[in-house]
Amino acid sequence: MEYWTLNALEHDVGIKGRRVLVRADFNVPVDAKGNITDDKRIREVLPTLNYLLEHGAAQVIVMCHFGRPKGAPDPQYSTAGIARRLSELLGKPVAHVPDCIDVSLPEDKIVLLENLRFHAGEEKNDPAFAGKLASHADLMVDDAFGVSHRAHASNNAVKTLLPGAMGLLFEKEIVTMGKVLEQPKHPFIALLGGAKISTKIAMIEHLLPKVDAILLGGAMIFTFYRAMGLETGTSLVEPDFVGLAAQLRSNRKIVLPTDIVIAPKIAEGVETRIVSLDQMPKEWIGLDIGPVTLEHFKSILADAETIFWNGPMGYQELEAFEHGTRAVAEMLAGLRGATTIIGGGDSAAEIEKLGLQEKFT
Repeated sequence: MEYWTLNALEHDVGIKGRRVLVRADFNVPVDAKGNITDDKRIREVLPTLNYLLEHGAAQVIVMCHFGRPKGAPDPQYSTAGIARRLSELLGKPVAHVPDCIDVSLPEDKIVLLENLRFHAGEEKNDPAFAGKLASHADLMVDDAFGVSHRAHASNNAVKTLLPGAMGLLFEKEIVTMGKVLEQPKHPFIALLGGAKISTKIAMIEHLLPKVDAILLGGAMIFTFYRAMGLETGTSLVEPDFVGLAAQLRSNRKIVLPTDIVIAPKIAEGVETRIVSLDQMPKEWIGLDIGPVTLEHFKSILADAETIFWNGPMGYQELEAFEHGTRAVAEMLAGLRGATTIIGGGDSAAEIEKLGLQEKFT
């Protein structure tokens, strides 16, 4: 399916009288009482929603995820509070729907579906789940650039079922990234993290001819270590990608961590150690980059003219293992003269958590 800009969708297909399903990234930060502490992600999607309304959409059906409810309903992750804030920002009523599938939609002009991740089919990119989402609408608009690296039902499978377009925020991000990444100033350094190498292969292969170096972090480094014949303990390894990791590692532009933070399990308060990459105990798991690696990465990034960052350096969900990600974010925010692009929801979330979002593209 061709994926249009909003203007092209309006011109070629038409929006007037049609129901439009909008994928937004409303995974906003909240305090201990569930109050939204930063509504930037909601505000950024308002131009797209207003565009659809101004061009006569019969109904705008917004869908999003919020938190990590693990594939089942969890009241603390309801999108009801997001619907209220969206209504305040739009200055229009927004109806909250108690589920995202198998539910009759109200006739309200704007509705927000319940959390997509209340269903396991979302993160599994399940075609049946996507089909139920698609049944709500005639058109689909994706304005969730921050989660576009994930192959989930709401931003992947559903696109095969409806004519669609990028939202205005998504288009802005693509244009900005395109200009910088196609003609970057050098040295051009990519900093890639995240759990699985399988989700980064296309990005690595696309960037390698353009960059001066790719610095790798996150759990995907352990697939590279396995390719090097090193012990990886209980760390995440993708066996099907070990061969490819070996091929990629032969490129001198690939820079791997030389020390890592490890623990016996993923939990707060557990014992942690810092070890070199060849000293991993069999029953331990790697969860962050180490201090030697961090200083090495900083020395490379300090001279960069263009930086592209996608993905955390460690298991940032727990404070004990977010130091690498936090340190990188703070270091990048302090650079002068370099163009830094943040691509990916987890990296962007860390930037927002630290209140540094105004310092980045």
